[in-house]
Amino acid sequence: MLNHLIKGIVGAVGLASVALPMTATAELSDNKVKIGVLSDMSGVYKSLEGPGAVIAAEMAIEDFGGKVLDRPIEIISADHQNKPDIGASTAREWIDAEEVDMITALDNSSVALSVQGLAADKKIITMNTGAGTTALTEEQCSPYGIHYVYDTHALPVGTATAMVENGGKKWYFITADYAFGHSLRDNTGDVVKSLGGEVVGNVNAPLSTNDFSSYLLQAQASGADVIGLANAGQDTVNAIKQANQFRIVQGGQKLAGMLVFLTDVHSMGLDIAQGLQFTTAFVWNRNDETIEWSNRFNERHGAMPTMVQAGVYSAVTHYLEAVKAVGSDESDAVRKQLGEMELNDFFVKNGKIAANGSMLHDMYLVEVKKPEESESEWDLLRVVSKIPAETAFISMDKTACSLVNKS
Repeated sequence: MLNHLIKGIVGAVGLASVALPMTATAELSDNKVKIGVLSDMSGVYKSLEGPGAVIAAEMAIEDFGGKVLDRPIEIISADHQNKPDIGASTAREWIDAEEVDMITALDNSSVALSVQGLAADKKIITMNTGAGTTALTEEQCSPYGIHYVYDTHALPVGTATAMVENGGKKWYFITADYAFGHSLRDNTGDVVKSLGGEVVGNVNAPLSTNDFSSYLLQAQASGADVIGLANAGQDTVNAIKQANQFRIVQGGQKLAGMLVFLTDVHSMGLDIAQGLQFTTAFVWNRNDETIEWSNRFNERHGAMPTMVQAGVYSAVTHYLEAVKAVGSDESDAVRKQLGEMELNDFFVKNGKIAANGSMLHDMYLVEVKKPEESESEWDLLRVVSKIPAETAFISMDKTACSLVNKS
């Protein structure tokens, strides 16, 4: 079940020189902290999180010093194969037999919902960086579940708004046929309709679809201004490449990739992807701080980081900071501390984890550069606008999460 066990590198620098809060006592349940990275290591989402998530977690542990509360930090990782039953059984084994303290990555919404529910029953924190469905922080919210990088509410706020305001009033969706795709389609449709647009049709496509021809022909014949791709990873790449072969954009319709990653743009190439707008939580070359970390990641992974890979590093780092601050890996204390902290690193500025588990932070509307605008292999995006956290994410007075006190 487990692909491999990667021991966190124990640095020579312990925490003996760091003063703990006077009220804290250094208590770990098993004399170590163990973090599980559960991701798609071999399928459609491999390049956007996958093995790169393990590397990001390793980097976080190394940069932290290899220890917390003078105890070693370990990583364990596995491939969930985009199957909720495999994800849940892996998580159960990790928690019961491997004594995992926190689980991250979870780049499939059905897997993430399954694992978050199981982990909550066992009082284990999950810091989801890869899955998108808002159900994680809405109707299926958990006191131990944190949704860290993006969700299907934040994505269309930038992308769909920009496209509708530029004349894309009628939308047709090609939707990944599982929890994530449905959530992204529905959230995007709500944004479109709130701006005076309409949804004229939808077709569901199975995960890992290789041939989008029939779906694209239906969308092309719908008369929609915009064909919204409510999918991700290789499915998005395949759909956009095949849309280019059908000359859909040249025929006057627009494509909206509702979840696009840097690796997708790199795979398609600027000739095909140029002009595509989408919403992201991270742009690797946005400033000196992001460039420094991204170059270090690239040296180890052979590719610049996606937003979710950068998010894994940030989530692991802030989890360890919370463990250090409370002097324990006890989940209730650590989750409370995470909710009280302001999160700041190269990935996030002034981030806050809300009562429903959503990590509130700014997002970015970006546009793919033209080939002549790019200065290097991974110089692919330009920032169009920043989307403030309060606009991007569901407000606490509107959340459906039962954990939020609205009185």
